[in-house]
Amino acid sequence: MTEIDRAAPRRRMPVITGILVLIALAILITLGTWQLQRLHWKQGLLADIAARQAAAPVPLADIEAMAASGGDIEYRKVTATGRYINNKERHFFATWRGQTGFYVYTPLELADGRVLFVNRGFVPYENKEPEMRMQGQLTDQQTVTGLARAKLPGKPSSLVPDNDVAKNIFYWKDLDVMAESVGLEKGRVIPFFVDADSTPNPAGLPIGGVTQVDLPNDHLQYALTWYGLAAVLVVVVAISWFRKPGKTSSQ
Repeated sequence: MTEIDRAAPRRRMPVITGILVLIALAILITLGTWQLQRLHWKQGLLADIAARQAAAPVPLADIEAMAASGGDIEYRKVTATGRYINNKERHFFATWRGQTGFYVYTPLELADGRVLFVNRGFVPYENKEPEMRMQGQLTDQQTVTGLARAKLPGKPSSLVPDNDVAKNIFYWKDLDVMAESVGLEKGRVIPFFVDADSTPNPAGLPIGGVTQVDLPNDHLQYALTWYGLAAVLVVVVAISWFRKPGKTSSQ
């Protein structure tokens, strides 16, 4: 084998290494840029939600029309008037400010006979049953103001327990099953929920205004991580490139 034949692999190796470095660098920069794009999107979404929550409430019919046309109704402020069907309330297992209990979902019967499920708020575990909070069981016509919440298309995750309908304990908000379990015809039920605002109830229960907007916004941190890795890669390659072959710390 000639000297030229032996030198060829040595010449090819830096070329292949350079290509791999450029590919890795492009991937890291792309991931960082994508996270910045996600950051701008998330900031816009959070600002939109804040604006919806701060806006004046609109009639229920407006939210219904928006939902029917495929519009985004989440967190839009709405008002509805009717009478609570207290003996058909459903209980959603929840934690509120460190305390375990339930969100009380009560059907509100409207003047036209249709029904809107309202999340009236939180009650501690020991107040799950209505007889433990009778003063809060409103019987007259009520006008509720709150935030519209879309119906879930299905179980959010396999990690979420199945709803225990027999014990009236729901781990995810299955509107159809909530209605069916208390004998309400699907055609009578408005296809979304409303979370009641913090207007106090008699004796303080349920505690309204429990809507939580939990949208993590760690995209800037992720972007800095990807860009940082790209910078480290450049530094490592630069050091390797400019280091003299065969030079040791003893020289």
